[in-house]
Amino acid sequence: MTTDELWRAVTAERLALADDLAALSEAQWQQPTLCRRWTVAEVVAHLTAGAVTTPFRWIRSVVAAGFDFARHNDARLAEQLGGTPAETLAWFRAAADRKGPRLGPPAEGTLGEVIIHAQDIRRPLGIPTTPPIETTTVLAVFLARTDFTVPSRKTITGLRLTATDGPFEAGAGPLVSGPTLALALVMGGRPSYADELSGPGLDRLRAQCRAANKITE
Repeated sequence: MTTDELWRAVTAERLALADDLAALSEAQWQQPTLCRRWTVAEVVAHLTAGAVTTPFRWIRSVVAAGFDFARHNDARLAEQLGGTPAETLAWFRAAADRKGPRLGPPAEGTLGEVIIHAQDIRRPLGIPTTPPIETTTVLAVFLARTDFTVPSRKTITGLRLTATDGPFEAGAGPLVSGPTLALALVMGGRPSYADELSGPGLDRLRAQCRAANKITE
């Protein structure tokens, strides 16, 4: 994808998530997600903050947090957490076409953040929406080649990944295969998606995902 196509994909994935969120009950907005310390409402507010924070505000926030990105993220999402789920959703939908701080992630990184966090919400709630295969392939390629904000490349060290529903392939070693989205989500630090994968390298992939992301439960 070109850069413009990537940003259009970001907008499309935000709007798809917003459509799914519109059907949630107030109780569902408070349920936990795969992003272990945040509820549905907090993940949505985090995504809004990533879209609307200006470069100056982003730098000032990171410095004020002592370069502790967890504190930085918590502070920024608090600003985008509405008084009601409807308000939180409205702010998120209004930010669908925003690009966020230009000092922040490139288009692929932003696309990854949106797709991964959308599945953080959808999987626990049983929402079946998934991105187009072209979009998940771009994300999988990006995650396989770089440890940008998550140790995705480290997670697949010494393994060969092959998608069963698209052209994605990466690495060398014992094989792990399955849907592109599941491969991308495991690279993104969500080991529960390994349940959709198979192959002689699967146990190693599970272990490396947990070790790289310091997941102990």
